[in-house]
Amino acid sequence: MQCPDCGDTRTRVIDTETSTDGSSVRRRRECQRCSFRFTTYERPEWDSLQVKKRDGSIEPFERGKLRVGIKRAVEKREVTDDAVTAIVDAVENSLQDRQTRIINSSLIGELVSEQLRDVDKVAYIRFVSVYKAFSEPEEFLRELDAVLDAEVDDFEPPS
Repeated sequence: MQCPDCGDTRTRVIDTETSTDGSSVRRRRECQRCSFRFTTYERPEWDSLQVKKRDGSIEPFERGKLRVGIKRAVEKREVTDDAVTAIVDAVENSLQDRQTRIINSSLIGELVSEQLRDVDKVAYIRFVSVYKAFSEPEEFLRELDAVLDAEVDDFEPPS
């Protein structure tokens, strides 16, 4: 294990503790060169989510990467950080509930889209335009029309 402070590979385990649900191990480590202490977490690889990208490559699911994508879509919109966290939590929980550990990136995009559509329509259009890789203005128009049509259907006149 490499020290995050000095980069030396000579570290030793000071303390080991199993999580309450038994799914991971927390280890306190100390660098033998600079005495920097840090914590690592170990989880069985088969238990972690993997994302299958459009090009067929597979990489570990990264909550931070999901958050960055959502933050980019809600940039300069009145969407709170708590709302972004709630979206990330909802998507991650939905993925964890599935029977498979390898998830298509398109499924993640659909789950985020569903959540964003309810939170902020503009952020939804921004996200979908990247997720679906819009290349023509007509694609924006079709998606915008779908959002506006849904808004009209949901509209209830004041009584």
